[in-house]
Amino acid sequence: MNKLVLANLLHRPLRSIISVLAVAIEVIMILSIVGIFMGMLNDQKQRTNGIGADLMMEPSGASIFNGISGAPMSIKLAEPLRKLAHVKVVAPAIVKFNTSGGDFGILDGIEFDSFDALKPFAFLAGGKFQGPNDAIIDDVFARSKPGIKVGDPITIMGHTFRLCGIAEQGKGARKLIPLETMGQLMGAEGKVSIFYIRTDDPANEQAVAEEIHNTPGLADYPVVTMQEWTSQMTPEKLPGFNIALRTVTGIAVIIGFLVIFQSMYTAVLERTREIGILKSMGASKLAIVTVVLRETALLAISGVALGIAGTYGVRELLVHLFPTQHFEITGQWIAQSTMIAFLGSLLGALYPAWMAARKDPIDALAYE
Repeated sequence: MNKLVLANLLHRPLRSIISVLAVAIEVIMILSIVGIFMGMLNDQKQRTNGIGADLMMEPSGASIFNGISGAPMSIKLAEPLRKLAHVKVVAPAIVKFNTSGGDFGILDGIEFDSFDALKPFAFLAGGKFQGPNDAIIDDVFARSKPGIKVGDPITIMGHTFRLCGIAEQGKGARKLIPLETMGQLMGAEGKVSIFYIRTDDPANEQAVAEEIHNTPGLADYPVVTMQEWTSQMTPEKLPGFNIALRTVTGIAVIIGFLVIFQSMYTAVLERTREIGILKSMGASKLAIVTVVLRETALLAISGVALGIAGTYGVRELLVHLFPTQHFEITGQWIAQSTMIAFLGSLLGALYPAWMAARKDPIDALAYE
């Protein structure tokens, strides 16, 4: 029976290849959208945690995603924060999500000394800002610009800066400019979007948060610990993530279902006499159904394997084209996409298998 299943698939190689490719595309679509979204999400979590803050004070009604809420808070709020007990460092910053001028991604406007005091930069070349038109980039972004070195011009938000330092990745945005300059470019002089706070002891985080809320002028500003912020950075909190995932998964399943259905349906019509011979030799309806489903399972397994390999190829291509883009492939989503593709393929083969099992052996043997 195994030889029969394999022979049937090899008898029409082009149709089998198309079926395998359909399942592979289904897997690639699911894993790619998850890889891109989860990569962006976890990359931001890692780089924000790497800043070295214990707490973040944000504007009222701010999005959990840094860079979306603008810069509505006065920088003068840093002074009363610095006077609170157990507060060691307060670093005001503007975090901007930019999509124009080739600067796609998060940009940070920082006060260098306070931002560095949270957790020192690890410079691979150059160092701190020397003037308002200086910029710092991380090593990942530097690799995306072959040959770039300290002292070279770099365009950020349509403005030309002098590259003053290249730092190790993992501390805030991949591109950082002086806070005052960022405010001028945004038309938000004297404003910030976030205050990063480091306490003298992590055990005092809640005490500091309560003291901030009890301070006149600060009571209305949300304060979250880094642990609380990280717990909110999940796919369920990401606007549109689940909708996009369900849409892509639905489209992928429909593609796989229709191709497998068409392939198996056509195969059953072409093998009417073969089915008649099997039934005349005593093959049961279950045995006929099993043959069709085993062929489908073999196609699905081949398609899943090709799809997983293809996803790694897509990741390598994206990393080459967009070096700063993080693409994450997890075992959990490999398993889920495998299950979705496999079940979708079997569902597509159920009707053709049922149709084959119902064929009358006399009619099938007389079929021309």
